[in-house]
Amino acid sequence: MKVSKETPARSADGYVMGALGLGLLVAGGLLLVRAGQPLLGLPLLLAGGLVLAGLYMLAPNQAAVLTLFGAYIGSDHQAGLRWANPLALKRKLSLRDRNLNAPTLKVNDARGNPIEISAVVVWRVRDSAQALFQVDDYEAYVRVQAEAAIRHLAACYAYDEGEDLSDGAITLRGGQDAVAQALRSELQARFDDAGVEVLDAKLSHLAYAPEIAQVMLRRQQAEAIISARQKIVHGAVSMVEAALQGLSERKIVELDDERKAAMVSNLLVVLCSDKDTQPIVNTGTLYN
Repeated sequence: MKVSKETPARSADGYVMGALGLGLLVAGGLLLVRAGQPLLGLPLLLAGGLVLAGLYMLAPNQAAVLTLFGAYIGSDHQAGLRWANPLALKRKLSLRDRNLNAPTLKVNDARGNPIEISAVVVWRVRDSAQALFQVDDYEAYVRVQAEAAIRHLAACYAYDEGEDLSDGAITLRGGQDAVAQALRSELQARFDDAGVEVLDAKLSHLAYAPEIAQVMLRRQQAEAIISARQKIVHGAVSMVEAALQGLSERKIVELDDERKAAMVSNLLVVLCSDKDTQPIVNTGTLYN
């Protein structure tokens, strides 16, 4: 049978019931010892003992799950000294926030590259009945499902941007917020059966596997160099275009196509060079 939702347990103030139980014990003892009436004293002693047996203590953010002869009869969330059916079993369960530091996993990303990935998950029990009765061990269930969710997440995204990805594609390295949201959604879907709520989930470790780390580092460096070169060339062409346009509009000097080509070549060399250029002073005419 599936326990879909917890229900409030029928419980009472433990201080009142504790006082009642002690009163019954005292009354039963007096009737038994001083009045010599065992027929009245023994039942009162038995009743007092049963009343005291129903007492239990709950700390803040703790629940007691009550079962009677194997049947679930409710959950009590009220902190302090409480009392419920003495014959009911009372299993305490923490409702506090918990951290799960998942182990570092070696998986393949969407491109098939081996990577190392791990995450930290903040979770808590939302439904005590589901946590205890829907799964065998909810803490082990959370650990296993968290690992499965992280593996699936890594296979859905590429580690980093590349030529095979469209512009704006989400990657594990570049889209941390979107990846964290996707991880939380998948974890919540997996934890629902155990009555567990995901409060937060973020990647705590992300790296290429050691066997390809150096190769991928060189690839990233090459991509960065190419990107930088493209920006430098684009900027240099814009500057040369502006220079030629300014000379032409102000009529500072008239250049034919050959001299324009030479000027463009020289300016591009100066602007795109990695090293400082050495100027050469022309002491002749423009054409010599």
